[in-house]
Amino acid sequence: MSAVQLTGRMTAPPERCLEVRAAMAEHIRLTRAEPGCLYFELRETEDGVFEVSELFQSRDAFDAHQHRTRASAWFRITGDLPRDYDVADL
Repeated sequence: MSAVQLTGRMTAPPERCLEVRAAMAEHIRLTRAEPGCLYFELRETEDGVFEVSELFQSRDAFDAHQHRTRASAWFRITGDLPRDYDVADL
């Protein structure tokens, strides 16, 4: 089984940035605690631009992360924001 890497960015308009920033720490904590999460970094690189880099041990672990995220407060806050992500099997 190969690892799965996701990299990219999500953008938020100025009126949503405070809410996104407030939700980041919990999203990071929960993701890093997931089985199969080898690396997870989320940071705001400029106002409203949130870069993410993540590495999961397997496709199953990555898919479980995606499933968990879709049921989370993070997704309720950010689910409609534009994302430009690349996902690769390594």
